[in-house]
Amino acid sequence: MINLTIDGKKITAKPGRSVLEAALDAGIYIPNICYHPDLRPVGACRLCIVEIDGMRGLPTACTVEARDGMVVKTNTPALQEQRQYLVWLILSEHPKELRENDQLKKVVDYIGVKDVLKGFTPGARELPINAEEPMIVRDMSRCILCGRCVRMCQEVRGVGAIGFTERGIQSAVDTSAEEARIDSGCRFCGACIEVCPTGALTYKEDAKGRSHADFCVACSHACPAGIEIPTYINLIAEGKFQDALEVIRERVPFPGVLGRVCPHPCQTACHRNEVNSPAMIRDLKRFVADRDTGRWRAKMKPKPATGKKVAIIGSGPTGLATAWMLRKFGHDATVFEAQSKPGGAMRTGIPRYRLPEPVLNNEIHDIETMGARIKCNQKITDLDALFNQGYDAVVLALGAAEGAKMGIPGENDPRVMEGLNLLEAIAFGREVDLGKSIAVVGGGNVAMDVARSALRLGVKEVNIIYRRTQKEMPAWEEEVDFAKEEGIKFHFLVAPSKVEASDGSLKVQCIRMELGAPDKSGRRSPVPVPGSEFTLNTDRLIMAIGQRVNMPKAWNLAADKGGKPVVDKNTSMTSRKGVFAGGDMVSGPATVIEAIHSGRLAAQAVDAYLGGTGQVDEKLVDREEEKPWLGRDEEFAKKEKTHPPVLPLAERLTGFPEVEKTLDEKTAMDQAGRCLRCGLRLKIAPAPMPPEKSAK
Repeated sequence: MINLTIDGKKITAKPGRSVLEAALDAGIYIPNICYHPDLRPVGACRLCIVEIDGMRGLPTACTVEARDGMVVKTNTPALQEQRQYLVWLILSEHPKELRENDQLKKVVDYIGVKDVLKGFTPGARELPINAEEPMIVRDMSRCILCGRCVRMCQEVRGVGAIGFTERGIQSAVDTSAEEARIDSGCRFCGACIEVCPTGALTYKEDAKGRSHADFCVACSHACPAGIEIPTYINLIAEGKFQDALEVIRERVPFPGVLGRVCPHPCQTACHRNEVNSPAMIRDLKRFVADRDTGRWRAKMKPKPATGKKVAIIGSGPTGLATAWMLRKFGHDATVFEAQSKPGGAMRTGIPRYRLPEPVLNNEIHDIETMGARIKCNQKITDLDALFNQGYDAVVLALGAAEGAKMGIPGENDPRVMEGLNLLEAIAFGREVDLGKSIAVVGGGNVAMDVARSALRLGVKEVNIIYRRTQKEMPAWEEEVDFAKEEGIKFHFLVAPSKVEASDGSLKVQCIRMELGAPDKSGRRSPVPVPGSEFTLNTDRLIMAIGQRVNMPKAWNLAADKGGKPVVDKNTSMTSRKGVFAGGDMVSGPATVIEAIHSGRLAAQAVDAYLGGTGQVDEKLVDREEEKPWLGRDEEFAKKEKTHPPVLPLAERLTGFPEVEKTLDEKTAMDQAGRCLRCGLRLKIAPAPMPPEKSAK
């Protein structure tokens, strides 16, 4: 360590630190604007000038190395006046109102301004605002040529997409030959925006109340389970497939399932959408799940056994995730399932062409190998019996497995079937008679699953009736595309109004609709068009219009108007002490990833109830410090999302073989390399800001 004196205060500093850094380390602020902790100092703005005993002139503190015995003054009247002149010079071409939270505004307020040329009227450089390119809005009239963005792009990221153009008063920051960012080799990493002190570079997307971390790493923020998506994506790009899988397994027990059926809200949130198309987050999860060597098993370290017993009713994603987490907490976990096989909606509601049975079975087995017990053919109607058997807590995870009805005349005909019941029958291999033609009412994934499954059972004609347009359909876009590709007919803006039996088939009276004002879901409400009735002939009518909870009344739990248990939002506990609930039976129909997260929260609540901390943050992979260097890749921004291979159409309808296939290794690594590495923004150090109170 070296010793020096700054403004009469004796301080110590590490060798190699500049005078500015030594001062800032000691809590002494010296004004600056071109300096940044992550960048090579250049002294361009000269605001950090100081007086140093024995040194001529006013050197810039950022470029002078601190020496033992130095005596430095940072705030003399001469320095203050000189800095005010410099501020005037900086603002002479920047008469715009300064942005309130930018570093430039804070520095100007701290130093003040002193006119150099009386009567001189500043004139801003009238440069156009460029908001047409992806992600970044460039308002170069606000640029003060501090060079921080250029140095970050060239020296730290190694990209070199931007630099100084022209010379003298025409100097500006731009891409080479003023080409578009997408043609410049720009990696759209956002680092230039992070270090800009003036608002010349800003994000096009609004943070919408999110924290800076949640905004930057939007994919992980959008993931209900909070998976560290950038971490596992980057590990795949490096060829570290087992490490990537273990990062996923830190948060969820079903990577193979999620790699196939997750609705990937992370991809919707992915900033790469702003450039061209998102990272293939779900497919990359599946890629590593399908290459699981089981190495993670030896790394799982549950807490010591507590002797506490927990009963879980329902073996869907919520119930099994609850059991998985409770075993991590050291509690005994027993899952009771009314069906002959575990899995809940993952088994009964998702066709095998989307989720093959071996994938589900293997991941359920993994939960059992952690010590969870699963008892099938066990319908629980008496909660007291469970407590009498010595269970310390009960978790309800029944899901929302009862289909809703429309309430139209003729709906009770036995040939009018319920979609979830049909999918369950198919899943368990029970014989179903669908005739030669069916009509499916609904626009969600259940409707798509029913329609596509019917084709695989030999139905010749499948119609989907939906009362809104395709734009409003809640079904995933890819599922709709597959359905159309397989020959399913869609009837949009149509609703059934009556069902009549006719010579062994059904006459479904329908009416055409038009869209009116938006309803609670934000979608425009369908309104019947008078006089537009028509009849659709079909052998079977399948209802897939929604799901609801069917909670046994014998449980004597407080319920809301929809029959869902009333649950404390903070503790997940129902109206009965020691009885918790989660998943679809609390939230209503949701996704597998949301159900898994709900199971995690339920397990944490149960652990806290049983005397634990309610927290477990297991890391199966040591995190290495991410390198900020990205390097030059001329075509990076133009690389598009690919599509996973799919089974040829002629082979799909001969049974229930899986339609989508796993990416090959090269494609997976290439696609992982498309990640913008948004998380690196959070590694950029904050610029030093002036104290709240002016020192003037």
